[in-house]
Amino acid sequence: MKTQNLILFLFLVLFFSNANAQEFKLGKVSIAELEQKTHPKDTAAVAAILFKKGATNFEYSQTEGFDVVTEVTMRIKIYKKEGYDWANQVVNFRSNSDYKEKVSFSDAVTYNLVAGKIEKTKLKNEGVFEEKIDRYWSKKKISMPNVKEGSVLEYKYTLRTKNIGMLRDFYFQTDIPIDYSEYKTYVPEYFVYNIKMKGFVNPKINVEKNQKTYQITSKERSEVGPAVTSYSTDKLEYQETRTTYTTSNMPAMKDEVFVNNIDNYTSSLSQELSMTQYPNKPQTPYSTDWNSVVKTIYDYDDFGPELNKTGYFEDDLKAVIVGLTKEDEIILAVLNYVRSTVKWNEYYGYSCNDGVKKAYKDKTGNVAEINLMLTAMLRTAGLKANPVLVSTRANGISIFPNRGAFNYVIAAVETTGGTILLDATSKFSTPNVLPFRDLNWMGRLIRKDGTSEDVDLMPKKAASDNITMNYTIDATGKVTGKLRRQRTDHNAMSFRSEVENTKEEEYLEKLENEHEKIEIADYSRTNEKDVQLPITETCSFTGSNLCELIGEKMYINPLLFFTKEHNPFKQEIREYPVDFGFPFSDKYIVNIDIPEGYVVETLPKSAQLNMEDNLGSFKFMSIAAGNKIQLSVSHQINTPIVSSDYYPMLKEYYQGMIAKETEKIVLKKVYK
Repeated sequence: MKTQNLILFLFLVLFFSNANAQEFKLGKVSIAELEQKTHPKDTAAVAAILFKKGATNFEYSQTEGFDVVTEVTMRIKIYKKEGYDWANQVVNFRSNSDYKEKVSFSDAVTYNLVAGKIEKTKLKNEGVFEEKIDRYWSKKKISMPNVKEGSVLEYKYTLRTKNIGMLRDFYFQTDIPIDYSEYKTYVPEYFVYNIKMKGFVNPKINVEKNQKTYQITSKERSEVGPAVTSYSTDKLEYQETRTTYTTSNMPAMKDEVFVNNIDNYTSSLSQELSMTQYPNKPQTPYSTDWNSVVKTIYDYDDFGPELNKTGYFEDDLKAVIVGLTKEDEIILAVLNYVRSTVKWNEYYGYSCNDGVKKAYKDKTGNVAEINLMLTAMLRTAGLKANPVLVSTRANGISIFPNRGAFNYVIAAVETTGGTILLDATSKFSTPNVLPFRDLNWMGRLIRKDGTSEDVDLMPKKAASDNITMNYTIDATGKVTGKLRRQRTDHNAMSFRSEVENTKEEEYLEKLENEHEKIEIADYSRTNEKDVQLPITETCSFTGSNLCELIGEKMYINPLLFFTKEHNPFKQEIREYPVDFGFPFSDKYIVNIDIPEGYVVETLPKSAQLNMEDNLGSFKFMSIAAGNKIQLSVSHQINTPIVSSDYYPMLKEYYQGMIAKETEKIVLKKVYK
C-alpha cells in the first residue's frame, strides 16, 4: 500500500511539473500560462517575457559572400492594461544602400483563454508597418491583435544584414521580468569579435567548437575544340564556434532618480568585429583598441577630409576674428558665428550627411557638419583645435573600443589654461558648458596624427542657483514679498531652453500653480539672450496658502515654496551610480518680517551637514531679532557622479537636509 502511494505521489509530481514547465518553442502555449494572474516573483509586473531566444548565424553565398542572420523569438504574458504596450514591437534596421538590411516578422499570434479553451488570433498584414526614421534608418513594427489582460503573445523576427562589423546587441533584461533568455552565436573561424557584457548579472556561457563544411561549385569552359562547360565541386572546411548564453529569472530593471541611462546597467551583450582571418590571406585588424577605432573613423570620407575643407569660409572668418588677439575672445567669436550661421537639423552622428560646404551654404546641418566646421574654423584661426567623439547620454557609455560606441562629435581647443569643450548645435551652450545630452562621462579626442586620448566631459564648475526672498507675514497669515533668482552655467542653459518657446503668461501661470497658488506681479527677466551672463528673474508675490494658523499660533516653512519635502533616494540599496549631470550650488537668502503682536516661539536651529570626501555640504543658519528673521541656506554637490558605494551616506545626507528644511518657524500671539 505504501509503495502504491509512493508511485501515485511521484506520478502526480511528474504530471504537474510537466504541466507547469514552459515549452521554449513557439506554438506551445499552455493553459497554465494563460491562467496566470500575476507574475510569481514580481506581482507588480504589468507584463513578463516568459522566454526570449535569439540566434545569430553566418550564411555564405559564392556570389554575395557572408550574410549575418539573426532570429529572435519571444513569448510575452500580459497581466495588466498598462502592459498593452508590449503588444507593439519594433525593430530598427539600416535602409541606406551601404548596409541595407531586411527585417521580417512571422509566427505572430495572440493567445487567449475563452471558456476554458485556447483561442488563437494570428497577426494580419494590416498589423505590420514600416516607417522611415531618417536617411539611414527605418523601422518595422507589428501591433498584435486581440490583446487583453491575461493574453500570451508570441512572435519571431528575422534580421538579415551584410554588416559583419557590429552584431546586434542582445538584452537579457528589460523593464519587465524575463523568466528565461537564451542567445546563441555561430561564428566561423574567419571572424574574431570583441565581446562585452554590461550589467550586474552575467549569463551562463557555454562554448563548443564544431567542424563545418561549405561546398563551392566552379565551372570552366574549354577553349580548344567545341565549347564545353565542366563543373567541379570543392569542399571548404572550417571551424565554427558556437557560444550559448543563458539567464533565468531576470528581474525587471527599475529606473531610479539621477540615473544617467538605465541601459548602461542592463544585462546585455555587445559584439564588434576585432579582426578577420580569411584563408590564405593576412590578418586584418579592426577595432582592437581605441587608437585603431578613432583612426578608422578619422579616415572616413565624411569625417577627416571634411576637416580639411576651409575655402568656403575663410573670407567670412577673417571678418569674424578681425582685431581679436586673445584665445578666449577668438573661441567665443567663432563659436557664436557658427551657432548663429548654421542651424542644427536635429540629426545626430559623427559623420557628415551632405558635407560641411553644403551645410554652410544651406545654413543647416547635422551634428558632425556643424562641429567639424567649428573645429576647422578654430584651426584656421590659429588655435589647437580637434574633434572629440562623444556618446550621448541616451546612447549609453562607451565601455570598450568599438566604432558604434559613438554617435556624436564636439570640438575641443587645447589652451595653456586647459582644454575647452564646445558644441555649436545649441544656441544656449557656452565654452565648457555643453548641452546636457553631451555630459556622458568620457569622450575621445582625435588629433591630426591619428593619436587619441580620453577627455572628461563632466563639468568641474558648479552651476549656481541663487535665490533671495524678502517677505512679510500679516496677522491673517498672508505672505507678501519680493523674489530674485539668478542662474548660471548649466542651470541657466536649462532654464533658457525651458522658456524659449513658452509665452510669459503661460510660464507665470505654471509657476503660480507650482508655488502653492501664489499670485505673481512685476515679473521681469534679464540676460535671457546674452548666454555669457547669468539669467535673472525678479518678481513680487502674494500667497494665502503659505502659512498655517492654528489657534493663536502661526506655522511657516521659512523657504516657502522652495522647501524640499521629499527625499529622492528611497531605495534601501542602490546598484547604480548617482548621476547629477553637473556639480551645483543652491543658495537662499531669506529675510522675514513677522506680524505685529507675534513673537518667535520656535526657530529652526542652525546646522551643518558634510559628506565624506568633500562630496557635498548643507548649511542652515538662522537669526531672529525683534520682528525680523534672517536665514541663509546652502546646498551644494561638488561632483557630478557619486559612486553607489556612497549611496547610504548620500541618502542620510538628503534625509537630514529635508528634515531641517521642513522644520517650521512657530510664531506665538502675545497680548500687551
